Order: sequence, then C-alpha cells, then structure tokens
Amino acid sequence: MKRTLFMTLLGASIIFGQGPQGVPPLGATPKPAIPNVKPVRSCESLAMVALPNTTIESAAIDPANSGICRVTAITTHPPMGDKVTIWIAIPTSNWNGRFLGTGGGGFVGGSAAGVNQPVALGYASGATDTGHAGGSGSFGLDANGHLNWQAIRDNAHVGVHEMTVTGKALTQAMYGVAPKYSYWNGCSTGGRQGLMEAQRYPRDYNGIVAAAPAINWTKLLMQLLWGTVQMNAAGDPLPACKLAAATAAAIESCDGIDGVKDGVIEDPKRCAYDPKALVGTTAGECGMFTAADADIIRKLWEGPRRQDGGFLWYGQSRGADLGAASASRGTPLKPLPFAFSVDWLRYFLTENPKFDANTITPDAYERYWDQSQEEFGTVIGTDNPDLTAFRDHGGKAILWHGWADQQITAEGTIDYYKRVQGNMGGDKKTSEFIRLFLAPGVGHCGGGPGPTPYGQLDALVSWVEDGKAPVTMTAARRDRTGAITRSRPLCQYPLVARYKGKGSTDDAANFVCDAGF
Repeated sequence: MKRTLFMTLLGASIIFGQGPQGVPPLGATPKPAIPNVKPVRSCESLAMVALPNTTIESAAIDPANSGICRVTAITTHPPMGDKVTIWIAIPTSNWNGRFLGTGGGGFVGGSAAGVNQPVALGYASGATDTGHAGGSGSFGLDANGHLNWQAIRDNAHVGVHEMTVTGKALTQAMYGVAPKYSYWNGCSTGGRQGLMEAQRYPRDYNGIVAAAPAINWTKLLMQLLWGTVQMNAAGDPLPACKLAAATAAAIESCDGIDGVKDGVIEDPKRCAYDPKALVGTTAGECGMFTAADADIIRKLWEGPRRQDGGFLWYGQSRGADLGAASASRGTPLKPLPFAFSVDWLRYFLTENPKFDANTITPDAYERYWDQSQEEFGTVIGTDNPDLTAFRDHGGKAILWHGWADQQITAEGTIDYYKRVQGNMGGDKKTSEFIRLFLAPGVGHCGGGPGPTPYGQLDALVSWVEDGKAPVTMTAARRDRTGAITRSRPLCQYPLVARYKGKGSTDDAANFVCDAGF
C-alpha cells in the first residue's frame, strides 16, 4: 500500500486526474499529417517484421476495439541478457500520420495502458517497461547483489530509445510510409525521459512536452531525504499536520503579493515568509510549534546544504505540500523516508537491500549525495544543456512545472532552463525552440489550488508543424462536471501573470504577462 501511494504521487496518475503514469491528458484530434493513408498489410503480419535483436511476441487486433492493432515486442542487447518490453498501438484506420511516445513515473519506465489515449486520437503510440516490471528500484542489483549496469542504462535512456525506433519501424511497416512527425508527451519520469531523448537521441522526436521533469534524478532522490535526515538529527519528527499548517501560513502571508487573493502564491520566489512566526502558535492536535520545528521547516524550504553551509540543491517552494515527502508517522512519531529515495539508497548507493534510511547522519548524507552524482550522473543525469543537435534537427520543446509541486521542486527545472539559455545563445535564441511555463499553485503533474495547464500537445503540434510558437499556455480549474471555474494564462518564463485590475479574477482574459507585480 505504501509503495502504491508514492508511485501514484510521483507518477502523474489518477490521484491528480491524470492518465496512466507519466502520461498527461492529451488534447484534440489533430488533422492528418499524411492524408488518405491506408494500411498496406494486416496487423497480424507485423509479427513477421524483422528488427535487430527484437522478437515480436504478439501482433493482434485489440479484442475490445477493432480499430487498434496492438503489438508487444522484446528487445535485448547481447550478450547482456536484458529484456526490454515494448508496447505499440497503431490505428488500423484514420492514422493521423504521427507517432507519440509515452513515459512512466518513478522507477516505472511506462505501461501498456500508456498508449490508450494517443491511439484514440489517431496517433501510432508506444510505451516500454525500460527493462523491468513493477515500481521497485531493485532492478539496480543483479542476482549476485552487484550493480546491474545494463538494466540501469535500459531504465535511464536505452529502453525509451529502443521503443521509439521499434514503434516507428512497425508503423512504417503497417502503412508503407514513416510517421511524418514524432512527438513525446510525459510528466515526472516521463518528462525526464523526453528531455533525455532530446539530449542523447535528438533525432527521435520532432517535439517534446516535458512536465515536472525528473531531470535532476541523482539530486532529486537525495533532496527528498533531506527532511528525514534533519528531523532525525534534531530528534524532532514533524507530523503532517504541522507541515500542512506551515504551508497554509506561507500561503496566507504571500497570497496577496500579486494583488489577487485566491489561495495561490503566484511567484514563490517573492515569498519570504519565515516560519519563526509560527513559534508558540498551535497546529491543532499536533500541538504548539517550537523553535526546532521552525528550524526544520525553514531548512525544507531552503533545501539541502553541506554541513559548512554550502549549497547542494533547492528546497520545496513555499506553498507546496511539505508532508508529501517529509512527514513523520506512527506512534511514537518517526520520519517516513520517501519510498523511491529508500530504493535509491538500497539498490544503487549502498547495494544493501536492507539498508535503513533513518540511520543516515548529516555527515553520511553529504557522502551519499556526492556518490549519487559521481556514480550515476553520467547514466541517468538528464541535465545536459547542450541541445544543439535537437535544435538543428528542428526540434521544439515545451516545459512546464507546477510551482506547488510537492515532490520535484520547480527550481530544478528553472535551473536547467537557465543553463540551456546560457549554452544556446540567450533568452531570445533559446525561445525559438524551447520554452518554459510555470503553473502557480499546481502540484506534481496537476492538482493543487492553482489552475492546471491543458492543450500542451496541441500547442506543440502547432509550433512544430505550423511555426506558431506558444506565447502563453492556458490553465484552468474545473468542477466535478468539467466546467471551468477559474482560468489563468501561464506565461513564458520569466514573465508572470498580473491582474489588469478590472473584471473577474477567475477569467484569464483579465490578466497580462509581464515582468512582475
């Protein structure tokens, strides 16, 4: 149950109204990129297609939908003995001439269900388990308890590339023509996978939507342990209700900075709320806030630091749910380390499946931090700012991140985007092929009090195929019937939405993007 909960949170799944892990909801059915194209062979005959180091396990019409051809393939890399499972879905008619890759969440590479939304809109689509089943990080160790480097590479980047190559080849085999355009749409690990494609395999996709991307993987999983380490070091385990009270106090303090009281901090970087104001106040059944409590909350917002004060990484934004990764539970209270971070320690850093994350001291934390970057940065680190080949191929990318993301701090994505700008010729030149949009009050891949963006894939298709770069993204909150109750423009970073001073504050038309409040 515990692992399922954390996978749901980190994987952009149904708790936030999303689709399968790593697959944000898609938009409208696009116009055909290849008009009047028809299959040149049957679905079942795809089982005979020969692809390097690949076995087609099955190729058959979906028994629940005769308009879908489903293919399962296994790719390996001799002599390593690995097995990467690939799921491809191809429309048997009304194919829109495009391929859409989908990703996963947490340690999950993807799922067979990930192709369902895209194929319903006419895309040929693919997903992969990236070489292992389930959401555990245990694949990081082989049968002898040593690092399984091929499995790690498959999960980090090889599996998605193989899926992409296989999916496009099978689509071409069925229709006699290759997809005219290929797109990626993913969140969390799915966002990381998309940007990894741009960095390592820049010709795989024409366009990429990367939401809340887990690109700083080796830092992210250590950052999510920061609260546990601090609480244990101070002997002060904070329950979820105190962390929630601190978040609510920060929102109350900074909500009005943008001139609109809506329960959302528009730009958390402008919020300097100090939790010392909580000391001596009550958090209901959790009791009174102490100075030690305030110190831990401050450190969660500040982010990991070395013992000498040196910067390691960013913390959670004020307004994000601190309890999602750092709350203590049980009787007596005890910090509950973030599940994926526990796996990272057990199966990657210590190579000890029984390692107890609650034993980490501040000194050990610093050592594991350095090991995480040094040992695994080159294989799963997805923060290379040189996107020259992707840009020169004509690639376009839309990045978006919720400011209230409770797991992956938005500042990590901002950090990467700024480095891309520095490497690729500055703001103007960079925005010709990649743009970042921040969503105030939005949690991990969705949810939260802020309006969630929609139509990102539609905007990407328009940018790639029609040359219409997105100036803003539209975001909305909806009621249970799906009706929009609040809309806002999401501005291209670093611009923010400012209320014009007239009209409803629930209508995006009454906001303008500018440099500040």
